[in-house]
Order: sequence, then C-alpha cells, then structure tokens
Amino acid sequence: MKLDAERVAGGFQFLEGPVWVASRQELLFSDIPANRIYRWKDGSVEVWREPSHLANGNTLDPQGRLVTCEHETRRVTRTELDGTIVPVATHFEGKRLNSPNDVVCKRDGPIYFTDPPYAVKPEDRELDFQGVFRVDETVELVARDFIKPNGLCFSADESTLFVADTEAGHVRVGDRVFCKVERPDGMRVDAAGNLYVAALKAVEIFDPRGNRIGEINLPERPANLAFGDADRQTLYICARTSLYRARVAIAGR
Repeated sequence: MKLDAERVAGGFQFLEGPVWVASRQELLFSDIPANRIYRWKDGSVEVWREPSHLANGNTLDPQGRLVTCEHETRRVTRTELDGTIVPVATHFEGKRLNSPNDVVCKRDGPIYFTDPPYAVKPEDRELDFQGVFRVDETVELVARDFIKPNGLCFSADESTLFVADTEAGHVRVGDRVFCKVERPDGMRVDAAGNLYVAALKAVEIFDPRGNRIGEINLPERPANLAFGDADRQTLYICARTSLYRARVAIAGR
C-alpha cells in the first residue's frame, strides 16, 4: 500500500506535535523554533499561542485539556479550560527533566512522555539517562534504557505502549523490538491496530505483528502525525516546513 500526502499549509520552520481537537474540528500543532502553537481550521492557519516556550509534542487529556511538552522550560504543562497553564511534570527525584519531547494520555487520566536531551546543553543536564515517564499525581519512571526515546502512542485498547527509539532505529513494546525503522519519530495507531510511524523518508505503516505493509510519501521528512476530521480517517502530518494530510481506509485512534 502506497499513499501520497497533500500539502495543506507551508512556510513554517520545524513542525511537530499535531493534535486533533474534535470538539472544535481543528488541528493544533507546534512550530518549535518559531516559538508558536498554530491552529489549522477550515483550510486556514492562525497563531494559537505565542510564546509557546518552544513547545514540541501535544495531546489532549480525557477532559479535553491540552497537554504540552515545552523545551524551553523543560517541563510538561496542561492548559486548563479557562486558559490557565499549569505544570504537571518538571522534575524527577529532585532533578530537572531533560527536554520533554512527546506525550500521550490514557483514557483514565495518566500522562506518558519521553525525555531525550535534544533541546538541552550537555552541561545543563541533571538526569544522566533519557527516560519514559508516567504522571499520575507524581512523576514515575517507566523505562530508562533507551538511547533516544522519542515518539510514543498506545494501542487502540491501551494495553500496549509503543515507544520509538530514534537513535536505535526501532520501535519497542516493553523490552521487545516491535519493528525496525530508520530514525523513527512520532507515531499513531488506527482502529485495526496498524502503526503509523514518521520515519526518515516516509510515514511507514506496520500491521499489529510488526510487518511493514505500506507507506505515505512526502517531499519532506515527517516528524509527527495525528488522525483527524469527523471520521478520523485523515492523517495530518507535520513534516519540517509544511503540514500535510492523507486519507486512509481505517479510522485512527
């Protein structure tokens, strides 16, 4: 299966962190160096937040509140329904996080995020590992044996957490390598359990057993993705300087 993506907006610096807001039928996404979060709705783009504190990954919690990884502040924040921004993760065991990168929420509330050091100088690091963390009132360590943990997502039933290790060139489930991918980044799953991975040259698609079954081609390297539209059969893809979309056969989670 090979699909082509359609460019819907461009002229950005480095896009990341798309999240579909179903209640408003709009897409939010980050432009990290521009220090902005944008809104795409009805074919037009506008600045939604500036400054964003170099926001990267975004997701929604069960109450529809935006949860964001901020490079500049080295924290994970939540935007309350009244617009107030509150920190939900800043430290682990008294040490500042590296630079939270990508984030997902389970339906019952806990937040999971990755913490590679891409946006922090070596001399400023306080943690000597790059972890995957869980937040449920307190910040808990899920795993610390990744080289560069990056994108992450849950399976449709939330029984499985997929984590991309960009430097290792694979996606893991627990201690097991689920699939090998060149420079994997953001990920999403569809309702059938297929995994969509932003990779070096395309969005690569894997079946529930980890077999590669297709790809979505783009003229730029993809970084992250999110299912959207009313039927959740449009995959929105942040790829360097542009936002793309591709229609898929199976609705996404």
